[in-house]
Amino acid sequence: MGRSAVNGQLDLLLLASLGAGEAHGYALIARIHERSGARLELQEGSVYPALHKLEASGCVASRWADDDAGRRRVYTLTRAGETELARRADEWNGFAAAVRGVLGAAS
Repeated sequence: MGRSAVNGQLDLLLLASLGAGEAHGYALIARIHERSGARLELQEGSVYPALHKLEASGCVASRWADDDAGRRRVYTLTRAGETELARRADEWNGFAAAVRGVLGAAS
């Protein structure tokens, strides 16, 4: 999938990934890669600014945590983030259904 398509849905992907539990940025990138069947490869340069934007909007909260790899910022979905995730997922599902309808009509 092209970068522009992924970037257009990056917030949704991050919110959905955080719905599975808190994680640091690299873990979110790996989680999305794995759950997409290795079809989506996100770059740090786009993920961290998106996480900061989601945090500023109140959808995501973060804290510093220490682990074997050192000190990392760990992100978690807030209640507002859960609401936003549900809204965006509904919007995406409607869009995907519309595209499937168009593709089916073209066959």
